[in-house]
Amino acid sequence: MAGLEGTEQPRGAGRATAARWSPAVEDERALKALELFGNPTECEVPLPSRPESAATARRLAQVVALRQWNLGPRITEDAVLLVSELVGNAVRHTGARIFGLRMRRRPGWIRVEVRDPSRGLPCLMPVQETDISGRGLFLVDKLSDRWGVDLLPRGKTTWFEMRVLDR
Repeated sequence: MAGLEGTEQPRGAGRATAARWSPAVEDERALKALELFGNPTECEVPLPSRPESAATARRLAQVVALRQWNLGPRITEDAVLLVSELVGNAVRHTGARIFGLRMRRRPGWIRVEVRDPSRGLPCLMPVQETDISGRGLFLVDKLSDRWGVDLLPRGKTTWFEMRVLDR
């Protein structure tokens, strides 16, 4: 149908259409998020503690990793997933109204930090294949090279680091 490229057509009465994922569309959304919320490599970006902020944080991480840091697709995908997990924990478990996202790069490494006002420590729990939740820190532990929590006078920063090839 004209004008509907990139969308899935309904398969029956009462079924909603879903947009197909497209790198061009996602890249445009990532750039828009950077414009609206700020660059997490320049300063901490405050985001509202709502589930939809995970998508914003993923987009910010994606545009930084791909466009600013020129990282490969695999490391970018892993970093974006881990950002989503840390943000999900901040939204679900801290009771905060706002959290902060910060991304840093030094030779051979990237570091992503999520700061929130809770001093409650995240806990790495064993997971089973059939678990449908509680896998966030397990993924962070498996995909990052190191991770941790820094306690602050008012809250904490949960972070992960990944080794990267310098280009």
